Amino acid sequence: MTAPILGIDLGTTNSLCAVFEDGKPRLVSNSVGDYLTPSVVGVLEDGSIVVGAAARELRVTRPERCASCFKRLMGTDQTIELPGHRFSAVDLSSLVLASLRDDAQKEIDGRVTDAVITVPAYFNDAQRRATRQAGELAGLHVRRVVNEPTAAALMYGFHDRQAEKTLLVIDLGGGTFDVTLMEVFEGTLEIISTAGESMLGGEDFTDRLVAELLKTQGLRLETAELQRPLQVARLRQQCEAAKRELASAEQARVALPDESGLVADDAKTVRIDRKAFAKAVRPLLDRLAVSINRALRDGRHEATQVDDVILVGGATRMPALRDHVAQLLGHEPQCEHDPDQVVCLGAAVQAALIADDRAVDDMVMTDVCPYTLGIETVKELGGQVRDGYFTPILHRNTTIPVSREEPFATVAPNQREMRIKVFQGDHRKVEQNLLLGELEVTGIPAGPPGQTVYIRFSYDLNGILEVEAYPAGSDQKFRTVLTQHSSDLSEEEQREALARLQALKYYPREDMAKQRLLRLSERVVGEVSPFQRDALEQAIDGFEAALNSSDRELVEGAEQALLQVLSMLGIDPPSEEAADG
Repeated sequence: MTAPILGIDLGTTNSLCAVFEDGKPRLVSNSVGDYLTPSVVGVLEDGSIVVGAAARELRVTRPERCASCFKRLMGTDQTIELPGHRFSAVDLSSLVLASLRDDAQKEIDGRVTDAVITVPAYFNDAQRRATRQAGELAGLHVRRVVNEPTAAALMYGFHDRQAEKTLLVIDLGGGTFDVTLMEVFEGTLEIISTAGESMLGGEDFTDRLVAELLKTQGLRLETAELQRPLQVARLRQQCEAAKRELASAEQARVALPDESGLVADDAKTVRIDRKAFAKAVRPLLDRLAVSINRALRDGRHEATQVDDVILVGGATRMPALRDHVAQLLGHEPQCEHDPDQVVCLGAAVQAALIADDRAVDDMVMTDVCPYTLGIETVKELGGQVRDGYFTPILHRNTTIPVSREEPFATVAPNQREMRIKVFQGDHRKVEQNLLLGELEVTGIPAGPPGQTVYIRFSYDLNGILEVEAYPAGSDQKFRTVLTQHSSDLSEEEQREALARLQALKYYPREDMAKQRLLRLSERVVGEVSPFQRDALEQAIDGFEAALNSSDRELVEGAEQALLQVLSMLGIDPPSEEAADG
C-alpha cells in the first residue's frame, strides 16, 4: 500500500498534520496524544533538542534556551542563537516538520515521504522557497505549497460541494494574517483575490496585552524583555491564558509575576474584561480591516456580495475580532469547522487531489498570484533617463496558471542587447521588491530607440515562472525558467509543468489569418466613405491593440468587432482556402 501524502499546517504557534484515508481527511495525533504540536524548539542542559510541548514548557522557565515564532523569519537571513547552536528559521521549521513526520509514521505504521505544506497566502517567493527547504531537510518531498485560506476553503468545499456562494475566508493564525475572497460552485473553488500581512497574528494580540500590563508598572515591553526575561516570559504565558479565557468568559484575571518570573500567593492580580481587551488591541484590529478592504477592492466586490464569512486560525476565537469583523462586513462570521484544524484538514484534501483520489475527483481548484510579477524598466523624467522602476506583467490576484505578454522598447540607438531583471512585489521601485532572476536578450535589430521586444510571463500552480523574450520580427526566442520555490520538483515533473504552460501560450501576431485580416482592413480604409472611415479605424486600432496584448479573450472580442464593421460595409474577409492558395 502506498503511503499517503501528508497534509501539514506549519504554524507560527502550533503545527499539525493530517492524512486522507477512507474517503475523508483525518488528523494525526502526536506523541503526547494531542493534535496540536507547539512550534517551539528548545535545547536542554545536556545539549539535546526538544520540540513541541516540552519545549513550550521550557520556554517559561528558560526562555533563553527556546526558539518560537520563527515562522516570521522564513525567507530571511536572520538566525537564532541557542546555547551551543545557531539556527536559521529553515532549520527550526525542519525540526518541527520532522517531529510531525515521525508522529505520522508511527500512527500509520509506514514510511512517509511526501507532503503538502500550507503557507500564508501573502508569503512571498523567498518565504515559500524556505518552507520547501525546511520540508526537504525534514526528509519530505514537498509536492505542493498551498495557501492556508485555500486549504481551509477546500475543507469547506469538500463537505458542501454543491454550494454556490461567495466566501470571504479570514485566517488569523499565531503570527500571520490572510484574507481571501473566493467563489464556490459545483465542486469548483475559484480564488478571486487575496491580501494580508505576514507579520500580524495572535501573538501580537498577546503582546499588546503584555505591554499594557507592563505599562502599569512603568515598563516598556522591549526593555523588559532584555532586563527581566523571566518576568516577561511568565507574564506572556498568563496573558495568553487570559486571552483564551476571554473567548468564553466576560472577564479574566492575570496574576503579575515578580522579576524572577514567580507568581507569589499574594501577587497582585489585574482584572481584564472583553471591553478593555478590545480597546487595547484596537490598532491591530484596524490593520486587519485594511487587508479585508483591500481583498474586496481587488476582487471588485462589496461586502454585501459576500454570502459567508469564514474564520480560520485559533486567534479568530477572540470575541473582539469577531465583533469587529461583523461590524465591518455586516455578516456574523461562521466557524463550522475547528479553526485550529481546518487548514490542516484542507491540506489533506489537497493531497488527495494530487494523488487523484476518487473521493475528490469532482473537485476543481484555481488559485491566484498573491504578488505582482514584473520587470525593471526606465523612465524619462525631466529630460533624464532613470532606471529602477517596476513595470508589472502579471498583476497580483491574477488567476493561475496564466501566460501573458507585453511589448517593451529599446532606449538607446542601435541597442542590440537587453538585460531583463524579473521582480516580485507591488512597490513602484524595484529596490523594494524581490529579485527573482534575469534573462539576457541579444540580436535586437539595429535602429533608433524604440525597437520592440516582447516579454512573456507564464506562471503555474507549482510556482514555475517561465520568462520568454523575443525582438519583433525575429524567430529567435530567449527564455529562462525560474523554478524558485518549486526547485524540488523532479525533472519529469518540471517538464510536465512546462508542457502545460506551453498550452497556455497564445501568439496572435504569429497567426497568419489574423495578420491577413489586419492587412485587408488597413487596405480598405482608403476605399470606404469618409463618413465610415472613423468606425473602421477604431475597430482596426482595437484589433491591433488586442494583438499586442496577447490576451485570447480580448483578441477574439476585437476580431469579432472588426468583422462586424467590415460586414456592415459589405466587405468580406479573405477565406482560409483563398489565403492558403
